[in-house]
This record gives sequence, C-alpha cells and structure tokens, in this order.
Amino acid sequence: MNNFLTRSLSGVVYVGAISGSILLGGYTYLFVFALLTGLALWEFYTLLEKHTNTQIDKPVAILGGVYLFVTGTLGFAGILPIRYIALWFLIMLFLLIRELYRTRTNAIKEIAYTFFGQLYIAVPLTFLSKLAYPYQDFVGGPYEPLFILLFFILIWVYDTGAYLFGVSFGKHRLFERVSPKKSWEGLIGGYIVTLGAAIGLSYLFPEQLTLWQWICFALVTITFGTFGDLVESMIKRSLNVKDSGHMIPGHGGILDRIDSALLAIPAVVIFGLFFVV
Repeated sequence: MNNFLTRSLSGVVYVGAISGSILLGGYTYLFVFALLTGLALWEFYTLLEKHTNTQIDKPVAILGGVYLFVTGTLGFAGILPIRYIALWFLIMLFLLIRELYRTRTNAIKEIAYTFFGQLYIAVPLTFLSKLAYPYQDFVGGPYEPLFILLFFILIWVYDTGAYLFGVSFGKHRLFERVSPKKSWEGLIGGYIVTLGAAIGLSYLFPEQLTLWQWICFALVTITFGTFGDLVESMIKRSLNVKDSGHMIPGHGGILDRIDSALLAIPAVVIFGLFFVV
C-alpha cells in the first residue's frame, strides 16, 4: 500500500509538472523541458558508465544536449535563427577529438554511447518543440500548447488503459524477451481506450484536425510509443537493470517515464509535417 501511495503521489506530481509547464507558456515549457533533457541525459550516461566500464564526458555531453534543445526550440519559435543549432555539431566534434587525448582503451564505446544518448534523447526532445509551433512549415508562429499537451495525454491514456486491461485480462505475452509483463490484451485494451479518446478529441477540437487526423495522430503516437517502451526495456535488460534510475519514487527514473515519447515524437512530427500542416 505504501508503494502504491508513493507511486500515485509521484505520478500526480510528474503529470502536474509536465502539464503545468506546457500550459503556463513557452518559456516555462522551455525551462522545464531543458531541465528534463539534462536530467534524462545525466541518468542515461550514468547508467552506461556504471554497467559498461566506460567514462563519458557527461558535463559536456549534457551541455550539448541541452544546448540542442534550447536552440532548437527557440529556432522553431522564430526567436533565434535556426542556424545556431549547427553549433551543437561543434560540441559533438569536441567530444570526438577529445578522445584522442584521453588514452582510453574503450574510446570507440564511449564515443558511440555519447552520440547514441544525443540521438536517443536530445534530438527527439528537441523536435517535440515542433508540436508547440505547428502552424508554420518549419520555423516561426505563436506558441500553441494544445498538440504537445494532447500528445502526452494520449500516451498517459494508453499507458493507463494498457495497464488496466493487462492486469485484468493479460495472458499472452507481447514481447517476453525484453518485457515479460506486457501482454497482447493490454496492448489491445490500450488501443481501444486511446482511440476512444481520439474520437472525443475530434468533437472537442474539430477546428484543429479532422476525425481521421485525430485517429491517425493517436495511432502514430501509441504505436511508436509502444516501440519506445520496448526499446528502453531492451536497453535496461542488456544492462541487467530494472529501472533507469531513482529520480521518481515508485516509478524509477526519468527515462522510465519518457521512454514512450522518445520514439513517438519523431513519428508524430513527421506525420504532422506531411499530413497536417
């Protein structure tokens, strides 16, 4: 019961922090998600260092990821010229060249892990900001919290539906090799609940998207969100750990909370750029 209460309270705080930062405005979103990017990178690199006998230049790598997020977000907003994102490559080049002077025997692993962290965490979270500025082809336009908030709500609705259906009816394992607890029944239940939510959104916000666009938006989000969850489970299993960290009591780490979003974000942004805008 204590664990359930802890999990519930920390979940409410997490959802409130994410939702509040999005709704309070563009700069609040920028600050909170820049912090989230930095914490997720720190957690990921710490996990790799602990379980792979590597030494990653965490301060510079985290700085690079946060810089990418901030300049990308300000670029999408039209506040900062988008060319400033290019300076992120200089930070990555510095990390690459720096390995020449560290005389480490695991240099190739450390380079690979550093760059993978950027691609896996910093790049998707940067492109999440495109959902906040959706009405221009690439840059500019006012801050719009609707799509980015509903993106997370759809993920939370799916996770809740999948959990409830999985606990109640789950018998057939979905991907036992990497995630023994997930079931086909949970997957199907999550899809049903989320598609119902998407239909409801089409009535609440008919001006933004058509019914079929809302349904496709939901399908893309939860399909790639499921793969995102499985990919993070695969990473944790390969490192022989249960949770990515301990930052969120009862839930594990930051990555355990945003794993679904990391693969869903690029898919949703591509869907929006090609089929909505």
